[in-house]
Amino acid sequence: MPRNSLLFHRDFRRLWAGETASQFGVFVGRTVLPLLAATVLAATPLEMGLLTAAENAAFLLLGLPAGVWVDRLRRKTLMVRADLVRGVLLLSVPIAWWADVLTLTQLVVVALLVSVCTLFFDVAYQSYLPSLVGREKLVEGNAKLQVSQSVAHVSGPGIGGLLAQALGPASAVTAVGFSFLSSAAFLRRIEAEEPAPAPRENGKLRAEIAEGLRFVFGNPTLRAITLCTAAGNFAGGAFTAVEMLFLTRDVGLSPGGVGAVLAIAGVGGVAGALTANWWMNRIGQARAVWLIPLVTWPGQLLVPLAAPGWRAGLVAAGLAIVGYGIVVYNVAQVSYRQAICPDRLLGRMNASVRFVVWGALPVGSLLGGALGQAAGVPATVWVTSVALVLAVAWVVFSPLRLMRDIPKQSVIG
Repeated sequence: MPRNSLLFHRDFRRLWAGETASQFGVFVGRTVLPLLAATVLAATPLEMGLLTAAENAAFLLLGLPAGVWVDRLRRKTLMVRADLVRGVLLLSVPIAWWADVLTLTQLVVVALLVSVCTLFFDVAYQSYLPSLVGREKLVEGNAKLQVSQSVAHVSGPGIGGLLAQALGPASAVTAVGFSFLSSAAFLRRIEAEEPAPAPRENGKLRAEIAEGLRFVFGNPTLRAITLCTAAGNFAGGAFTAVEMLFLTRDVGLSPGGVGAVLAIAGVGGVAGALTANWWMNRIGQARAVWLIPLVTWPGQLLVPLAAPGWRAGLVAAGLAIVGYGIVVYNVAQVSYRQAICPDRLLGRMNASVRFVVWGALPVGSLLGGALGQAAGVPATVWVTSVALVLAVAWVVFSPLRLMRDIPKQSVIG
């Protein structure tokens, strides 16, 4: 192993450890909180929709200006404070449960405030990396950080379910809270001095945000990718609102069974991460953006066919197929977006896309909860599954369908 690897960079190792602990806290927490609401507090579908919406609401409410605000603050300090606040918020949940005063209102407020901290943490650590390792090491640094995020994303739900089975849902939240506190401890040990934030320029926030939005929605391929991802997230948010109710009440799974199903489903995402580059080399980067979801996203239709007994395996199979396709799609479309965007607009382009696609999640969650309350959970699972399959139409019926790779004249250094 070369001595100039970031594995030998002490401060990067601390950032990597802190970011890893934080990512696991996020994705494990998004399983144990809904499990707690569904199994301990007997939440209704509408209440589950509110809770799931709260977990992602910050991206809709603050997604566009967050990047500008992060640029005006010291990022390491912001990350540490975000971790400490998340840890304290989540530890308040088991304390309230042990005191027999836990309510769904507290869970929703905690989820909302944690989502605000997560938004700022994520934007801050991505912005902090260049000053910590230097621009010549960005590719290596981002690759290592992305590994942690991908593993946490696909294994976190399974770990959350297993923790809830072993410790009980409320006690499992304790582990999530301590993961954020451990992240703060790692980050505080970073010794490198962070450059001072750039001087604030008054009056430019709205204009800079507008320029990023114009770039995204003025480009036909970026617009198609953004709307496809947003439609998929909207359907996914609506499905997630009733997912725990469906798995525990209609399919009859225990918290451990939920964790096992989600862990099996996560294998699809891992396989997607390992084979994404192979697919892009084989069929082309632009083609992968529409062809892979066209083939894999219909696997979601297996999910509403699940029932107690052997048919519970249909959930794992369907989610694994969809997870595989989503990860390959994400690798392809993110790389495509980065390649065609000018350097000066990368931050605003990413913030604009993030605002739209992540903002669709809480809106979908609210609708999914309301639909589950009105039409029932099984019907909602069917509707949201069909909606996810239809989302791929945005990229199938776009200029991407006529392309194999990125047009060379569109690549901007």
